[in-house]
Amino acid sequence: MPFYHKLGIVPKKRHIQFRNPKGGLYLEEVFGTQGFSGIQSILYHLHTPSAARDYEMIGQVPMDEEGSDQPGHHRHFRTSALKPSGDPVASRLPLLFNDDVRICLAKPTEPMNYFYRNAEGDELIFVHQGTGVLESVFGELRFGPGDYLVIPVGTTYRLNLGEGDNVHYVIEAKGPIAPPSRYLNQYGQFMEDAPFCERDIRVPDRLVTHDEQRDHEIRIRQKGKIFRAVVPHHPLDVVGWDGYVYPWAFHIEDFEPRVGKIHLPPPVHQTFQGPGFVVCSFVPRLYDFHPEAIPAPYYHSNIDSDEVLYYVHGEFMSRKGIEPGSLTLHPRGVVHGPQPGKIEASIGQRETNELAVMVDTFRPLTVSTHARECEDSGYPFSWLA
Repeated sequence: MPFYHKLGIVPKKRHIQFRNPKGGLYLEEVFGTQGFSGIQSILYHLHTPSAARDYEMIGQVPMDEEGSDQPGHHRHFRTSALKPSGDPVASRLPLLFNDDVRICLAKPTEPMNYFYRNAEGDELIFVHQGTGVLESVFGELRFGPGDYLVIPVGTTYRLNLGEGDNVHYVIEAKGPIAPPSRYLNQYGQFMEDAPFCERDIRVPDRLVTHDEQRDHEIRIRQKGKIFRAVVPHHPLDVVGWDGYVYPWAFHIEDFEPRVGKIHLPPPVHQTFQGPGFVVCSFVPRLYDFHPEAIPAPYYHSNIDSDEVLYYVHGEFMSRKGIEPGSLTLHPRGVVHGPQPGKIEASIGQRETNELAVMVDTFRPLTVSTHARECEDSGYPFSWLA
């Protein structure tokens, strides 16, 4: 993250003695990226953070390689047909994936009775439905519908869900997820013309220190596998921390859309960047104001990227037959754009009321059997008059 944050108590300097009221040392952990040359935070624990009673391999990260297929045409998946089950991590169904990213949908119904740590890359969770608290070593971060949650690699966390239905659109990366570099100046501060800024970002605001000396389970994702570590104390035993690495939230409707005299291309909607992909937010906005403007997008080929759109709510200007939870895939090399009648219908319209999340990947995506189970087989032919 581009700005410094602190919660709890920390000593005056790094790497010096920091003692508890009984005279013992708090145990310092440097939580950093890129070895010791990237951004970092420093945490102070009550108990040894590396202590564990047992390690056990319990499974693989589901990728659905055998039952999957490569996209050759446009696809539409009605994810509302997917059944809810499991906890917020175990319920993640991989729909699309490549070597850089795994795109999942989760409809959790059960609490997490363990903690989770993804050691392979950052996670971006878009909360379509539901509320709750992201509880981590960095403190508590409340979330609700429309929130993006960015969880840094290696963070020990769990999601405590509120009442009602929960739907999470999850993007798992193989590296860091961050605001686009072009939005930041040389010091890491958001530029004046960026479509969001530090004031829009919510950070952990309550640090709860747990001093429980009994066994707790942490599930760790590493090298495509999941293993279980049993630790002899509560993992969230941090009394204070400071630095630049921590989970954070950003609400999609705090994105400030660009408006042009004529239609602007999708990069103006970019919200995040990751290794091998970008994430864009389509939010309510005014249409173009040239007297002869065509608000609907022009036809285009994704020559070197696959385009994935997750529809949240509203009426998307260039599509018909779409519903909340629809997921479309427009693969590279196949022309796509507005469906018949949508171009003419957009002319003269003043604004759009759509809400959608787009992921563009720069390597081809594979379609899983979970996605194919809810596929709209007629979608590739919806451009016929």
